[in-house]
Amino acid sequence: MEESPFPFQGPLDARHVQGRDDLVGDLIERVTARRVTALLGPRRFGKTSILHRVGAELEDAGTTVVHVDLYEVSSTADLAVRLDHALASVRGPALDRLHHFISAGEINLGFVKLMFSRRGSDQPDALAVVHHLLDGLVTAAQNTPMLVVFDEFGGIDRVDGAAGLLRTKLQHHVRDVGLIFAGSQLSLMRAMFTDVARPFYGQAELVDVGPLTPRALRQIVDHGFRSTDRDPGNLASSLIEFTGGHPQRSMQLADAAWRHAVPDEPFRADLWGIALDHVRRQTDMANETLFAHSQANDQKLLRLVSNGEPIFGAAAAVIGLTAGSGQSSRDRLVDQGEIMRAGNAWRVVDPVYADWIRRRFPL
Repeated sequence: MEESPFPFQGPLDARHVQGRDDLVGDLIERVTARRVTALLGPRRFGKTSILHRVGAELEDAGTTVVHVDLYEVSSTADLAVRLDHALASVRGPALDRLHHFISAGEINLGFVKLMFSRRGSDQPDALAVVHHLLDGLVTAAQNTPMLVVFDEFGGIDRVDGAAGLLRTKLQHHVRDVGLIFAGSQLSLMRAMFTDVARPFYGQAELVDVGPLTPRALRQIVDHGFRSTDRDPGNLASSLIEFTGGHPQRSMQLADAAWRHAVPDEPFRADLWGIALDHVRRQTDMANETLFAHSQANDQKLLRLVSNGEPIFGAAAAVIGLTAGSGQSSRDRLVDQGEIMRAGNAWRVVDPVYADWIRRRFPL
């Protein structure tokens, strides 16, 4: 079966990341110059995929890459397991140094989770294990070029004292290691680096992952179709108008259109409608479930934003959303990455979700 030029499910392999050359180049420059960076973007905006490509290009140039996934990390022991998994996955000469240093503390890389499965007093002290793993990371970074990515960094806020410990271990070594912190909890991530009361206050430059530009999206769609002997017609224009450059949804819709296009035949005028109907059928149930689990006032605000109405005013009054409730819902949905600023207005981040809300609850 012919491989689609528009992969969209899960983090992408580095070779599939398109339309992000400027951002990838900027991040590589930052890492090389040892400028600590926090990468912020809503879910499904491709942060992890972008970091995969950054890591792949740096590895090709001789840099060791450590990718620590902190999504929903829940305890100090869990943090130790995430660090162990990241360090055990390292490739190249740094792995030997890590094994040598960490084994001196009677810890075998790749086996920390097994250590915590022991009963009672046989379990190691979780905090001591985290200390030792971080010391090993820093020691290895002093002897080899290294990038450390803390993905979904907001998760560390769930573990008491973990952010402070991490800063203590890293603060004197920012010239030895490239650091990128990434996260999709936008308000939390900004607070972690801009709130004076937090350990990482002022410790990183914030970089936002925006939508794909119209030019980039057009190039991706046109190349994907033409390289597989299909006519892209004006599909890119329809995608740009509908998705606003949302990376994952743009690729999902492009993939649906590509699968319904016939090689070596002229562009079909109804292809966009066919693709949109296909994606709607795939996602309607999930969107209904997501909406049903939202708070009542959040549902009202999502209806307003999806239909292009201001969150304060006559339309809000009609559906019973007070000014105070609207403000609370707005802040909560921004923090959850459900809505975002678009010029002077608000919009639902996921265009397919917004489309479902408009169809289900028109105003």
